[in-house]
Amino acid sequence: MSKLKTIREFQNLTQEELAEKSGVSVRTIQRIETGKAPKGYTLKVLAKALAIKENELLFEKPEKENSECVEEINKTQEIILINFTKLKLINLSSIPFIIIPPFNIIIPLFLMFKMKQKNILTKQLISIQILWTIVAPIIFMLGIFLKLGNQFTLLIMVLIVLSNVFIILRNAIEIDKRKKLYYSLNFSMI
Repeated sequence: MSKLKTIREFQNLTQEELAEKSGVSVRTIQRIETGKAPKGYTLKVLAKALAIKENELLFEKPEKENSECVEEINKTQEIILINFTKLKLINLSSIPFIIIPPFNIIIPLFLMFKMKQKNILTKQLISIQILWTIVAPIIFMLGIFLKLGNQFTLLIMVLIVLSNVFIILRNAIEIDKRKKLYYSLNFSMI
């Protein structure tokens, strides 16, 4: 099966829907799915319409059955399936544990391994929680050392918690809409 067909089916798109979304004719999509390699502009617009990198359409891969998935090709060309429903669940699993900081990392980390979602996006989500868990107490302690009063300290605590809730929810919305993260890091802590 061609790479384009598999990714198209993972995203639950028909050839006609992909043609409309990308501006490429249905006939061209059919040719690519039967073995003709996409090139130039066609490659670029198809990759953009599918929210993947252009080179991902150029490699052959095994067939998978999950319709909520897209693939990621890592440095060793190993194919890793990204299930965006599971990715959202891993992301949202941090919210109940924002008040108990180690668990806002441990629970998503556990789910990452349990759900077999060890990909770059999941690592980014957990890295953001690790960074937040490091930065939040520092900001809180600075607020205490400035001795601006109990009300200010309470306000800092609320703002710190709300900032993490906002980051988690904003990433969940972006995963849903565009299959990527709104807030991400240029590095991974795991």
